Amino acid sequence: MSDGKVINPIPNQKDGMESKNEIKSKLTEMNDAEKSVANAQAEIERRMQALKDGSATVDDFKVSHEEEIVKENKKSKYPTLIVDLPSKGLLYPEDNPLSLGYVEMKYMTAKEEDILTTESYIKKGVVLDKLFQSLIVSKINYDTMLSGDRDAIMIAARMYGYGETYNTKITSPSGKVMTVPINLSEIPHKEIDPDKYASGVNSFVYTTMDGTEIKFKLLTNGDQKEIQENLKKVRRGDSRDTQLTTRLFQMIQSINGNSDRGFIKAYIENDLRAIDSRGFREYVNEMNPGVDMSIEVIDEDTGEPFRTTIAIGLDFFWINI
Repeated sequence: MSDGKVINPIPNQKDGMESKNEIKSKLTEMNDAEKSVANAQAEIERRMQALKDGSATVDDFKVSHEEEIVKENKKSKYPTLIVDLPSKGLLYPEDNPLSLGYVEMKYMTAKEEDILTTESYIKKGVVLDKLFQSLIVSKINYDTMLSGDRDAIMIAARMYGYGETYNTKITSPSGKVMTVPINLSEIPHKEIDPDKYASGVNSFVYTTMDGTEIKFKLLTNGDQKEIQENLKKVRRGDSRDTQLTTRLFQMIQSINGNSDRGFIKAYIENDLRAIDSRGFREYVNEMNPGVDMSIEVIDEDTGEPFRTTIAIGLDFFWINI
């Protein structure tokens, strides 16, 4: 045999019994898994119908869910918590559990610290994704989560892993480098206007100065992965940095109704003027749900207030760096 193992052509009775038990166990596991999936799907459909007919709201389900979590936490050594999503679930289709507007997460343990120090994850740039996937208890497709919602997961993971206080370094207008303590629990979500979103649809339109209509989507975790893979393919030697155009290409779905990918690529590189590119990116940032990382700080040299953005450093999770 190619694997070097000798197989007994006539198994003894003991081996046969063990094999039957293993098969029975696997069949039981498969049946349990199928029942679990069916129950989860039925619960999602029940909630969606309740939302449609007005007999319940997202907040009703959230309260019910939190009550169940409290009960389970009393039995469990590993308590969990509810984390609200900045998108409020508005941009996810009804059959996506993320449409409920929140996820359930567990607290960080030594297992997650192992993930943070796994060299192969760090080298591949996937260490935070692995961390968040380990922490999220809700049955979701992580790749479908919007990048802005992922930011909220990041803040929650750090806060419930190592505490609410994060000391960040900020350079003031006078040039002074200051260490500012940030209370992570006070970082707000960006305010979004529900009227600007078509429920369950991640699709928007931006009009350039010359009247060109750009249809685009907000990026998900899956899109971010694809962007990184595409950048790896073209990143070599002293070739130009294509990060901006690659991100635009991933977002844009059509130009004046033309969804041909070759046409879109040519438009981005040859026809999208810099002033329109900047305006488009600002509009995307405005529409993108997320966390508001801007803060007001007093310049220690001048005593004058100024606004700046919280800088997330390597010490956000790797606190000993």
